[in-house]
Amino acid sequence: MTEEKDVLCNLVRQGYKKGACEVNLKNGIKQTACKATLKVKNNLYYRLISAMHLSRPEDYFSIYQSGCNHNCLKCHSWEFSKNFNGRWYSTDEIAQQCKKYEEFVTVSEPRERALMYYANDLCKHCGSCVIFNKRSPLCPNKLSKDKIILGPQGFGPARNIVAFTGGDIACQADFYAEVTKKIKNRCRNLWVLLETNGYGLTPKNLDLLQWAGLDSYWLDIKAFDEDKYKKLCGVSNKTVLNSPKEILKRNFVLEILTVYIPNFIELDQFKKIAELIVELDDNIPFHILAFFPQYKLKSYRPPNLDEMIETYKAVKEIGLKRIQIGNVGVFAKTDEEVKKLIKIVGVETI
Repeated sequence: MTEEKDVLCNLVRQGYKKGACEVNLKNGIKQTACKATLKVKNNLYYRLISAMHLSRPEDYFSIYQSGCNHNCLKCHSWEFSKNFNGRWYSTDEIAQQCKKYEEFVTVSEPRERALMYYANDLCKHCGSCVIFNKRSPLCPNKLSKDKIILGPQGFGPARNIVAFTGGDIACQADFYAEVTKKIKNRCRNLWVLLETNGYGLTPKNLDLLQWAGLDSYWLDIKAFDEDKYKKLCGVSNKTVLNSPKEILKRNFVLEILTVYIPNFIELDQFKKIAELIVELDDNIPFHILAFFPQYKLKSYRPPNLDEMIETYKAVKEIGLKRIQIGNVGVFAKTDEEVKKLIKIVGVETI
């Protein structure tokens, strides 16, 4: 006979407020993410997973999770982050899938490169070297053709990194600690990355994840001003803004991203976030991502080329040294615009 236990809100137990974490069940009822998409059976964690595969342009094994502690108006994963969507995997089964992925790894990165940021300097994902047997003009020329493989989202290398992405319940650190330990025990050389909004990264949770051996974070700081953050995500960002300092204090590897949303998250927010980062370490990689209309912000427009360039120049002037611009196709739609972008920011930045 199996015994199933409820998962309790870890943030409330630590004295914090729970997130905007309601998930739509298939019967139309709403339930908190930690109850709807995480369970314990016979002292083993099970997580609701939408998909697991080699992702682009990250070039690592992504585990797309259902359930989230935010309710972001711009969410591009809402089909499974805000809805019960996927199948149950135990931490043992997740670790086994990671072990299978490790057999296909073509590029072994050191721990300090266990980030999305460094995929960009290895490959531009055009597939030209494989399809046409010649490199594109934008190719970094760092990998031989045999390192490039076709995945569900296109061509590129397979790096020795596994990432938890999509929905985010990092507030339930016990699950991430358990699965991280099992991945490290079963795999020879895989780094574990957590793509996170930072809401659940309390000092206590970070201590546990450090003990478990988690390696790196892709931290999405969605806004600096608390009123904007609450409007966009449904919660306060106090824990989020404190998390970079706490992450670095524990010797994790860190990169940060912010999405440019015209008439919402604009230049003033980027400047404040850049100042926060520079005060800690000006070498922390920072991604400026272009918004594209999605979920509850379909009426908002994407940024244009001038807005993205202005933002890049501003955060660079503040002192950030490692900057990337993402979702280029959203705002640079012609050859002339792409050439202008490259001329100003450099090919390594896109």
